[in-house]
Amino acid sequence: MTTSRVIKTMSPTSSFEKGTIDRGEVGPHDVLIDIEFAGICHSDLHQARNEWFEGIFPMVPGHEIAGHVSAVGSAVSKFKVGDAVGVGTIVGSCGECEYCLAGRENVCLKGNVQTYNGRHYDGRETYGGYSSNIIVNEDFVLKIPSSLALDVAAPLLCAGITTYAPLKRWGAGPGKRIAILGMGGLGHLGVKFAAALGAETYALGTSIAKAADAASFGASEYLLLNSEETFSNHANFFDVILNTTSVEIPVDKLLGMLRVGGSLVNVGLPGKEVHYNPFSLIASMKSISGSNTGGIAETQEMLDFCGLHGIAANVEIVDASEASAVDAAYERMLHSDVRYRFVIDAKTI
Repeated sequence: MTTSRVIKTMSPTSSFEKGTIDRGEVGPHDVLIDIEFAGICHSDLHQARNEWFEGIFPMVPGHEIAGHVSAVGSAVSKFKVGDAVGVGTIVGSCGECEYCLAGRENVCLKGNVQTYNGRHYDGRETYGGYSSNIIVNEDFVLKIPSSLALDVAAPLLCAGITTYAPLKRWGAGPGKRIAILGMGGLGHLGVKFAAALGAETYALGTSIAKAADAASFGASEYLLLNSEETFSNHANFFDVILNTTSVEIPVDKLLGMLRVGGSLVNVGLPGKEVHYNPFSLIASMKSISGSNTGGIAETQEMLDFCGLHGIAANVEIVDASEASAVDAAYERMLHSDVRYRFVIDAKTI
């Protein structure tokens, strides 16, 4: 039996506390990973506080995991002890539906197995990366390029693929104008990806204090969303606007910034329903779309791209010697007081 030191929450209203859980045995196709860093995703907060749906408690959040392989099962062929590896948002899928067979495990028809706050198909609960180790089937483990440090690589396992996948899907590249709406944990990576893919890249936000960072990440300009001139001066301008925020957005005004056939793509989840006037969609053949992380192969492609282009998250390390440090990080995250991703030093758990 493998024991893991964890930081857990016992209910939606509880503070975080330290404890241990049993991870079970390393099976023939499993990899045991000693976790070194675990990113704090905004979705961790939503799930730990039951803001999306009823959670499974006790809960150990964390699906941006980076560490080293410490043991492998007898049938494992993809990894060896000592490899630098990562785990993202899913640790299992049916492997049989049309989407799994196409390498899109993130939209498995049976329902994929979430890294935490989920259940394996046999009913066992899943516990995430705010912990000292984790056991994962080798098919859901990613190789982290040697050129990437593990602390700045960890957020790529969710925030990275969540922004990389739609930019690739909607053709970000030379000759395209791309706007990244919101420059937080997701958005700052979106700016880096769009620029590295060769697109003319812009950042849309409400804090001019982030303009210098946006430029350093590759943005041509930082546009203020709370200025009417932004909308009038950039009408019929963008091919894609990637919305990474979790707040209400002026949908109709944003649609006015899109070129004919352009797309407003959402990867952030607002707390309320969003409404829009469909006239502009029909008249100018625009679209409103959504994107949900990516499959394992695409995630590996993203990591390799990051290794090649030197793309990594900008992080603030959280010393987890005291579990209260995670509560403090959550509180700061609520006020957008981080540039740009909190990452737990799992070695301190």
